[in-house]
Amino acid sequence: MNIPDGPIPSDARPWDDIGRLAALFTRLDTERGMSPEQQWTLQTLKISEEAGETAQAVIGAWGTNPRKGRSHTWRHVQEEVADTAITSLVALYRMLGEEAPAFFTAVLAEKSAKFLSFAEPGDQEHPGAGKMTCRAEPGRR
Repeated sequence: MNIPDGPIPSDARPWDDIGRLAALFTRLDTERGMSPEQQWTLQTLKISEEAGETAQAVIGAWGTNPRKGRSHTWRHVQEEVADTAITSLVALYRMLGEEAPAFFTAVLAEKSAKFLSFAEPGDQEHPGAGKMTCRAEPGRR
């Protein structure tokens, strides 16, 4: 993969590419006779597949699979993380269409505000930090 180093030009429009990918995949799936909900389900499952490939690359970068050794580099991991992000954004666009960028921006602002509002730099205590754990909250499964 030929990925340029350095800053991305300010005229780069990733949502344009995301929208074109979403339109292509939607057209192909529609031609296969799939309902929108079926398409969204499969696209969402694709996110898990990409996350699994990311995990495989991390294992390969650490060389912890005795059968394969160091089979990946951290650059491979970075590419798989990007694939996972792209797949996620395409899924969001397929569900929301042109509303996806604004929805994503709003959710990002809401989620990041919980972690970026620390009282002082380096402060480890945060009122919302406990909400992002794997423990079930009361009343939730």
